[in-house]
Amino acid sequence: LTLRRRQVAPRLPVSTNQSIPNFRFASTELKDCSFRVRAAGAGAGGGGGPPAVAGVVCVTSGGTTVPLEQRCVRYIDNFSSGQRGAASTEYFLKAGYAVVFVHRRGSKQPFCRFLPEDSFLDLFELGQGSEIQVPESHTTVVKAAISSYRKAIDEGLLLKLPFTTIFEYLQLLQLVSTAMNCLEHHGMFYCAAAVSDFYVPWESMAKHKIQSAGGPLNMQLNQVPKMLFILRNHWAPSAFCVSFKLETDPDILIQKAEAALRKYGMNVVVANELANYKDVVVMVTSTGKTTVSRRSKEDDLEEQLIGLLVKMHSDHAKQSNP
Repeated sequence: LTLRRRQVAPRLPVSTNQSIPNFRFASTELKDCSFRVRAAGAGAGGGGGPPAVAGVVCVTSGGTTVPLEQRCVRYIDNFSSGQRGAASTEYFLKAGYAVVFVHRRGSKQPFCRFLPEDSFLDLFELGQGSEIQVPESHTTVVKAAISSYRKAIDEGLLLKLPFTTIFEYLQLLQLVSTAMNCLEHHGMFYCAAAVSDFYVPWESMAKHKIQSAGGPLNMQLNQVPKMLFILRNHWAPSAFCVSFKLETDPDILIQKAEAALRKYGMNVVVANELANYKDVVVMVTSTGKTTVSRRSKEDDLEEQLIGLLVKMHSDHAKQSNP
């Protein structure tokens, strides 16, 4: 599987079910890159070649921004630290998956979750001569992070693709999903990013910084098209798709998750409440609901969640290719 990013902004396909605007990049141009991964049933493994992986998963993580100006100074941001996406990526890799990690710039990264949150420079100290050392208090976590990260990179099992704006995110989602379509049921999408619901169309943006001297600001936002439907029905229709539903009102959470399951054709919708999203989630499927709770403060909820999803994905692949 090869993914290529070019310095162009491709038009998004128009669905008969939904009108999709022509998004354009609003910030940094994407540079050329390629990524090769091996997946069972996708022409890899066997014949003395490299071992096949369990599958390929695209993990989206972090929040998108909505620029208010073409030469952006101000923007609207979505809440997300990227913690769930980063942790989930680690557990997918442990389960034998190759991971395309589509993440917000500056958000939490795989294998870096337990590094000190202080300044990057606090992780190092000067030794004798030109040597740079890691303080003894940080040696264990830094060594573990570097070892796990380098293993994933060197084995070709992790590709990190950054975004900031809603425009970049949607273009990357299209790029990755259409490239992964050839994997069919061996591909998975784990859409944990906090995607903006509203945006300012490029042609409606002020070109330069909006001036405060003009008084109160009145601005109309358009709805961002629901790309989960396009992903599920056009870009990668055979893939196993997992989306997330975050609400602040527990009384409507499951109802909204069930509605998303039906509307977008997801295999699983993970429902979580803002007040306790680190401790408990509910997996909603067409056959029922499963609650996943963190066992202790030291455990990652994502370990249980990914374990269940890997099993469901395996069953999905077997049913699709008996």
